[in-house]
Amino acid sequence: MIAVIDYGMGNLASIKKALEYAGGKPFLTSNPQDLERAERIVLPGVGAFAEGMSHLKESGMDVKLREAVLKGKKPLFGICLGMQLLAKKSYEFGEYPGLGLIDAEVKKFDFYDTFPNLRVPHVGWNAVGFKIASPYFEGIKDNSDFYFVHSYHVVCREPRLVAAVSDYGGEFTAAIAKDNIFATQFHPEKSQQYGLKMLENFVAL
Repeated sequence: MIAVIDYGMGNLASIKKALEYAGGKPFLTSNPQDLERAERIVLPGVGAFAEGMSHLKESGMDVKLREAVLKGKKPLFGICLGMQLLAKKSYEFGEYPGLGLIDAEVKKFDFYDTFPNLRVPHVGWNAVGFKIASPYFEGIKDNSDFYFVHSYHVVCREPRLVAAVSDYGGEFTAAIAKDNIFATQFHPEKSQQYGLKMLENFVAL
């Protein structure tokens, strides 16, 4: 059973369908209590950081999510905004606290002087280089392409948390890993065969 957290800011239909294709049994939920019966958790998300955190707090999902991950040790897969929300804080349209599950901050791409022709948001396919050995990367070639849509990126204070990197006006964090937490800035559900393989690996943990 995989709980896909619905807080009004995710492409939930495609994520649910991709997880089903990968052999999982996902269910959408906005009820924090449902995390207790879930074996795994997916935190998706598209949109602004502050709004995402606001929705999680309003429902009490932020507290239950921390409990499930830190105390229950349930595998968590964060996707796009879902990855950014794991950080301690974000500087998107101000300064806002995050879930604090990863020692990191979320910052906007800042390469305009060096690469004025690069557009923000970063939208499209980019190669992802693996920095660690991870069960999530099993059966996937290093430097395979994945699909990104984002204007902000995660900056980890601890280099060992960076599981994969990509390049857009400079190297940035494409995936993070810490204990039972894994997250990607790219969208595996939109990344065809390699994205689906990554979700299969998550289901098979």
